[in-house]
Amino acid sequence: MNVTKALADETRVRVLLALRRGELCVCQLTELFGLAPSTVSKHLSILFQAGLVLSRKDGRWIYYKLPGKDVPVVVREALDWVCQSLADQERATADAKRLKQVLKCDPAELCKRQLRK
Repeated sequence: MNVTKALADETRVRVLLALRRGELCVCQLTELFGLAPSTVSKHLSILFQAGLVLSRKDGRWIYYKLPGKDVPVVVREALDWVCQSLADQERATADAKRLKQVLKCDPAELCKRQLRK
């Protein structure tokens, strides 16, 4: 999938903006957006295929983060544009505030809570 198609969805853009704060696991993103884990995973898969995020597995958790500087120019420019142009939007500001609360929770507890839903 190309970068522009990956950025065509509001949730995927919101994920990228959330990842500016650092690495997050799927359960944290699921909690942040109030979506099903499978939905969040699908969005992350699309972002990963476009080269917009990196992932790593640690035990049963998968963590995602923004790539470093050593990415293709189109990816770097797209990420820079998203972060500079959209970060001050009302939705992004609300997400950032909510993310602070989510980060106070233990990821293991978030996963347990999400499994019970």
